[in-house]
Amino acid sequence: MAKRVAVVGAGASGLASIKCCLDEGLEPTCFERSDYLGGLWRFTEHVEEGRASLYKSVVSNSCKEMSCYSDFPFPEDYPNYVPNSLLLNYLTMYADRFNLRKCIQFKTKVCSVTKRPDFIVSGQWEVVTLCEGKQESAIFDAVMVCTGFLTIPHLPLDFFPGINNFKGQYFHSREYKHPDVFKDKRVLVIGMGNSGTDIAVEASHLAEKVILSTTGGAWVISRVFDSGYPWDMVFMTRFQNMLRNSLPTPILSWLLEKKMNSWFDHENYGLAPEDRFQLREPVINDELPGRIIMGKVFIKPKVKEVKENSVIFNNTSKEEPIDIIVFATGYTFAFPFLDESVLKVEDGQASLYKYIFPAHLPKSTLAVIGLIKPLGSMIPTGEMQARWAVRVLKGVNTLPPPSVMIKEVNERKENKHSGFGFCYCKALQSDYISYMDELLTYMNAKPNLFSMLLTDPRLALTIFFGPCSPYQFRLTGPGKWEGARNAILLQWDRTVKVTKTRILQESPSAFAKLLKLFSFLVLLIAVFLIFL
Repeated sequence: MAKRVAVVGAGASGLASIKCCLDEGLEPTCFERSDYLGGLWRFTEHVEEGRASLYKSVVSNSCKEMSCYSDFPFPEDYPNYVPNSLLLNYLTMYADRFNLRKCIQFKTKVCSVTKRPDFIVSGQWEVVTLCEGKQESAIFDAVMVCTGFLTIPHLPLDFFPGINNFKGQYFHSREYKHPDVFKDKRVLVIGMGNSGTDIAVEASHLAEKVILSTTGGAWVISRVFDSGYPWDMVFMTRFQNMLRNSLPTPILSWLLEKKMNSWFDHENYGLAPEDRFQLREPVINDELPGRIIMGKVFIKPKVKEVKENSVIFNNTSKEEPIDIIVFATGYTFAFPFLDESVLKVEDGQASLYKYIFPAHLPKSTLAVIGLIKPLGSMIPTGEMQARWAVRVLKGVNTLPPPSVMIKEVNERKENKHSGFGFCYCKALQSDYISYMDELLTYMNAKPNLFSMLLTDPRLALTIFFGPCSPYQFRLTGPGKWEGARNAILLQWDRTVKVTKTRILQESPSAFAKLLKLFSFLVLLIAVFLIFL
């Protein structure tokens, strides 16, 4: 059984890993290379090596009710979509509430994690760290890697002929902090993910002209969804997920297209995905169609060639003058402190069983937390991974033999689609609810809706038809939280509370109006009969 656990990184997943270790009676030591916790969500004016970087205006794409830790809701007065500064405050409150700082060694870089000579028997690791110029080594029974996948910028300059002759400025979106750099400039943003779209929209308020170049297009949705509710609270329900997974993919893709185009016709805006069969992560942006219709952002296809002061796009010979190019071309990831014999990254993924455990190791004492891209928030996903991983490290839950795990990993890499539900096109993508339920099942913590329907029908129906919020993962089993039921039943009240800041006298419903009219007519008839 693992006792001493090394946790690499004190971001959202690292904090969850520390807490899960403490909950299970283990002794975690977290190594954080920066001077504060929060990882991605801590904004700094300058890019720091080995750490994710964000721009000043970043707001969460998942609402607070769907992106909190499962036993620690956001404060009620927080907005539904949380700015990075408040999200960092939330992570700080989480760390303080569960006394996690005592386990963190700041300004400590992990140099290497290697197997001990007797690893096949002990499963132990030697962790070498560097702090203020002093190198130290320690032995741990297990290691949890929580370094994320947004630290190494992917800058494919070889795919842009002529880029070396460009006399303007170009940089990766990782280096972007404020929109002032775009004032009165002609800006090209390459890549239509969330970052690229955000940057294009921000630039359009100051730049002379903004062009957003996309190779494959994307569906764009607003945080404000049906009836003004948060998109993920409406979209991510067990009922809808079951319905989606039972539909043939072509029918589901058609329905998704209709839904996406209910806000605006993506073809008319040059945004429609070329491949509508495979699901690409939607872009969350509230302003893009408005900036396009006002002529502030122009959508263009792939860049064919870069000139000294301009670019040429596919399907045209016209040169477009450009001063600044922003490459929002994503990230690659690596684990420089691990030998490739332990964990090797190929084609944007690693051979991890359930996206967590290296499948080939004879002892499953190393877990990677947060290396997954679900269609849902990363905070509860990383927390769920940590909960199960810690129980495996402790020896409470067991894994299949390496041969079984390797077979499953290889099958996942082949990405053979069943023909039903969404077809995920990229490595690391996963169905959020199905994945979370799978891990819950391994821990014997998945709520039984059928039995609950008999004992607590209100809760059962809310869980099935309502948002699949993280509180559902704490209703039963190990780690049960007594506040989970109440948090689920009041989630819509908290959502509306922060937007309904001007209280109006409620207008009567149509039924009430008809009832009053009917009562008035009855009264008139009664009066008429009395005096007849």
